[in-house]
Amino acid sequence: MAYDHYVAICKPLHYMTIMDRERCSKILLGTWVSGFLHSIIQVALIVHLAFCGPNEINHYFCDVHPVLRLACTDTYIIGAVVTANSGTVTLGSFVFLLISYSVILVSLRKQSAEGRRKALSTCGAHIAVVIIFFGPCVFTYMRPNVTFSEDKMVAVFYTIITPMLNPMIYTLRNTEVKNAMRKLWSGRFSRMLMANSWK
Repeated sequence: MAYDHYVAICKPLHYMTIMDRERCSKILLGTWVSGFLHSIIQVALIVHLAFCGPNEINHYFCDVHPVLRLACTDTYIIGAVVTANSGTVTLGSFVFLLISYSVILVSLRKQSAEGRRKALSTCGAHIAVVIIFFGPCVFTYMRPNVTFSEDKMVAVFYTIITPMLNPMIYTLRNTEVKNAMRKLWSGRFSRMLMANSWK
């Protein structure tokens, strides 16, 4: 989305030629492949561990760090590799997004006031979701293999809150949805006024 916003704002006349079906498919494929490789590396590291104690983790889902705590062997090196792997993916994605939006903000100086307002409105929602998602991810995955009691609460943000916010933000930004909401609320308000006037 950051690249899409960059092209739409910085090169609007070339948008259809740059963001064609082939380019979108390559971006999507790259995302899937990198996510798959990231997951396979972590699973390959954990599969060979010996587990001999309890089989319950103190977490909402089967995350890597809580699983490493259940292992009977020394997991320091595996924990460091997992942290490096997760940290690279998290930090790399976050830096790419920051660079993309920095370029957009710099290019907005040449736009009209109305163009700036529209661009900032479009990007603002995505930046908010990015910060809400990457903030907890950086806290969780860019530190040594240690678990804190707050990890469960932080995990709620990037597994539940962000996926719920994304559709809500983009739905409420849709003009048709806004108009429908206005009609709904104005109708309810007028019915409420009529009901009060009868009293």
